[in-house]
Amino acid sequence: MIARLVLLALIACPATAWAVETDWPMEPMSPNLEDAPSLQRGFKLYANYCLGCHSLRFQRYERTADDLGIPHDVAVDELIFTGQKIGELMTTAMDPESAKAWFGAPPPDLTMVSRVRGPEWIYNYLKTFYLDESRPFGVNNKVFENVGMPHALIDLQGVARDACPPGAEDCHQLAIDSGSGLLTAEQYDQAVQDLVNFLHYVGEPTRQARERLGIYVLGFLAFLGIFTYLLNREYWKDVH
Repeated sequence: MIARLVLLALIACPATAWAVETDWPMEPMSPNLEDAPSLQRGFKLYANYCLGCHSLRFQRYERTADDLGIPHDVAVDELIFTGQKIGELMTTAMDPESAKAWFGAPPPDLTMVSRVRGPEWIYNYLKTFYLDESRPFGVNNKVFENVGMPHALIDLQGVARDACPPGAEDCHQLAIDSGSGLLTAEQYDQAVQDLVNFLHYVGEPTRQARERLGIYVLGFLAFLGIFTYLLNREYWKDVH
């Protein structure tokens, strides 16, 4: 089932979207699925800034709210803006044909993006948009060059500019226009951490349960191994 979902995610996205390589120095990012407040903030950010274009069509609102400890009435009032019921899948209200006309292709579903790309890639991608008036949406990206989407979080981060001198080699610098964003650099880093943390959870909602179960299974096998060894020794003790 997981393999099929990954395949569907790949098919739903333009092939070039996943083939891009970058020489941008990646900042490390480690998801933490034990941090419930971070996951809740990430869910809110996704609902407010991403879900208008990018669906999570393998994830349900109700399952997400239950996993993250969000009461259903709060989820309905503050996180569902499409008129859907809480038991429905998290799909965007954007018309696919309109999206194709605006962006050249419908924005991809992001349910499996963390598993395809990895949390670190997404984290750095969301931090490296910069002003580029030659691009259709006025921005480019250091991790995904010539990306075909606007900077959805620009109100939070502010306007970023390429700070490297023309012709400079091995220069990796962006500068944020002072006062252009609602968040400080540290607050924006935390917001992106929360959003990527949420996408990491969405990629495999049963990850924590699977890992906990794995510990019990390994413990049981180790315990069973002791008795298997003793039984084997008893069977062979009279064999010379």
